[in-house]
Amino acid sequence: MTKLPDAEGRLVHRYGLTREVRRLGRRLELRAVSLIPEHLNRAEGYRAALAVAVPLILAIATGHVAWGWAVYAAFWTCLCDTPGPDRLRRRLLAIFMASGTAIVLIGSWAAWLVPQGSLLIGPLLVFIATLCAARLPFGGLVGTLSAVVAVVAVGFPHPLTMAVPLAMAFLVGAAWSYLLMTVFWRIDAYDPLRRAGRAVSARLSDMAEYLAELGDGPHRDARWHGDHAEHRRAVRLAIERFREVLIRYEGEASGLVTAARRDIAAAEAMFGVLLALDQACIDRWGPAGERAALANACRRVVAGGGLLSGAAMAEARGTLQGLRANLTQDVFWGCAAALEGVLDMLSDPNAAPVVDPAPGGGAAPPADRSLAMVSQGLRQAGGVVGVYLASAAFGLGYPYWAAMAVIVVLQGDVRVTWSRCLERIAGSLLGGALALALPLLGGGAIVPALAAVALAAVTMALRSVNYTVFVMFLTTLFVLVTDMLHPAIGIASARIVDNVIGSIAAMLAVFAFRPDFGLPLPRRIAAGIAANRRYGEAVTQGEPSAVIEATRRAAGRASVDAEIALHDLGGWLHRLTHRQADVAALQDMRNLAGRAAMAWHARMADPRRGGDVTRTVT
Repeated sequence: MTKLPDAEGRLVHRYGLTREVRRLGRRLELRAVSLIPEHLNRAEGYRAALAVAVPLILAIATGHVAWGWAVYAAFWTCLCDTPGPDRLRRRLLAIFMASGTAIVLIGSWAAWLVPQGSLLIGPLLVFIATLCAARLPFGGLVGTLSAVVAVVAVGFPHPLTMAVPLAMAFLVGAAWSYLLMTVFWRIDAYDPLRRAGRAVSARLSDMAEYLAELGDGPHRDARWHGDHAEHRRAVRLAIERFREVLIRYEGEASGLVTAARRDIAAAEAMFGVLLALDQACIDRWGPAGERAALANACRRVVAGGGLLSGAAMAEARGTLQGLRANLTQDVFWGCAAALEGVLDMLSDPNAAPVVDPAPGGGAAPPADRSLAMVSQGLRQAGGVVGVYLASAAFGLGYPYWAAMAVIVVLQGDVRVTWSRCLERIAGSLLGGALALALPLLGGGAIVPALAAVALAAVTMALRSVNYTVFVMFLTTLFVLVTDMLHPAIGIASARIVDNVIGSIAAMLAVFAFRPDFGLPLPRRIAAGIAANRRYGEAVTQGEPSAVIEATRRAAGRASVDAEIALHDLGGWLHRLTHRQADVAALQDMRNLAGRAAMAWHARMADPRRGGDVTRTVT
C-alpha cells in the first residue's frame, strides 16, 4: 500500500511488542473489543497534558474550586476533537464549547431552583443534547460529551450568582483547549488517515507473513478453533475502519484523500490475493513453495508500497513477472498478476480508483433515522433516571459519575453496550486500584498535580487504542483531580462503585427501551453463508470485477458479523445447545469465501475469460 507521509517520521514496526499486541487484538476483536496499537497518538497526549496543566495550576494557585470546571472543560474539549478535516473539527469543537457553557449554567441553576431537580433536569438535558447532536454530521461525540457535562452540572446545584462562575470557568477551559488545538498546537488533520492506512498494512503483512512461514505445514483453520479466520477478520475490520475515517474527508480537495482511496482499492486487491492463498493453504492446493513465494511477494508489496523508489518498483515488478512465469497453477498465476496490478496502481499518482468510502449500505431513511434518534435519547434519559434512583437507594456520594457511565456505555446496539459495559467495569476496577496506590508516592501537592498532567497525556494518547485501558487511566485522572479540588475520603472506591452501577444501569436501559438485538445467531450465520454464496456465484457467472469486489466485501462483513455474534451475549446462550452446528456452518462459510477467491484469481489467468489485470484490480 502507499504509505502516506508520516507526521512522526517513522513507521510502525511489524515485530516485537506491537506485533504481539496486534495478535492479542485479533482475539479481542472476536469479542467486539478493539485493540489498535497503530492509533497510539503521542502528540495528542502531550497536547492534552498542556491543556490540563494550565487550568490546573490556576485552580491550585487561586484556591478557587470553581476553576476545577476549567480543568474538566479543557480535557473534555480535547476528547471532543474528532478525526476529520480542519473545518469539521473547528465546527464541532466550537459547538461543544458553546453548548457546554450553556448546559453548565442551565443545569446547575435549574437543579438549584427545583427541589430534587436532578431527577428531572438531568435526564431532560441529556435527551435534548442527544437529540440535537444526532442532527449534526459526525456529531455523536459532541452529543455524548454534552450529555456528560449535563449530568455533572446537575450534580452541582447552585443559585445563579454561583452558577455563572461555573459556566465561565467551563468557557475559559474549553476556549483555552480550542485555541491550543486549532491555533497554537495544530496536529495534521490527515493524521487519522495515515494511522488507519498503517493499521491495514500491518494486518495485511501479518496475514502474508503467517502464510509465508507456513510452508507445507497444516493451516490452523483446516479445523475449527477459537480464533478461526482471525487474519481474515482482522484485515476486513481494519479496511472498514479505514473507510469510516475516509468518509469524513469526502469533498476535500487533497491529494492525500485520493491516495487514501487508492490505498483502499490496493488493500482490497491484496486482501483478495491473500484470501485465495489462505484457502489454498487450508486445502493444500498446489505446490507449497509457490504458495510461500506468493505470500512473500505480497508481504514485500505491503511493506514497500509507495515507499519503493522507481528502481525498486521496477525490481518488484520484475520479480513478480519472473515468479509468474514459473507458476504451475492458474490460481497462483492470477494472484501474481493481481499483485502486479497493485504495483501499477500504486506507482501511478494520477490513478483514482472509484471506491465506495461508506462503511455500510447507505444512510437510513429520514423517518427511521428520526425514530432512532428519539429512541437513543429516551434510552439515555431513562438510564440516567435509573441511576439517580439507585443513587438515592444506595446513598452514592457521586451520582453524576454513575450517570456519566450510563451515557458513555449506553448504545442502541445490545452487543456494543454489553462489551462496553464489561470494559468500563474492568477499566474502573483497575483505575481505582491505581488511584488508591498513588498517595503512597507522597511529595505533598506537587506530586498529585504532576501525576494528573501525566495521566492526561497517557489517557488522551490511548483513547483510540483500547477502551478498557482508556477508562483505567481516565478513572485515575478524575479521582486525582477530584481529590485535589474537592478533598474527601473514599473517592477512588466511590468511583469504582459508581461506574459499576452506571454500567449495569446502561445495560438494563438497553433492554428496557426498544432494544436492538439484531438478527439471532442462526440467522446471522445463514446471512453470512448466503453472502458468501453470492460472492461465489458472481465469480462463476463472470460478473464484472466491480460487482465481484462489492459481493466480496459484503461477504466479508457478513462473515465477521456472524463470527462476533457467536461470542456475544446472545451467542453464549445459543451455543449451550447448538455449538457444533454453528461452528461447522461458520467454517463452511469461510471456505466458501476462500474458494470463491481462488476461482476469481484463476479467472484472471485466462485472457479469454477477462483476464485484463488492470481492469480486474481497479
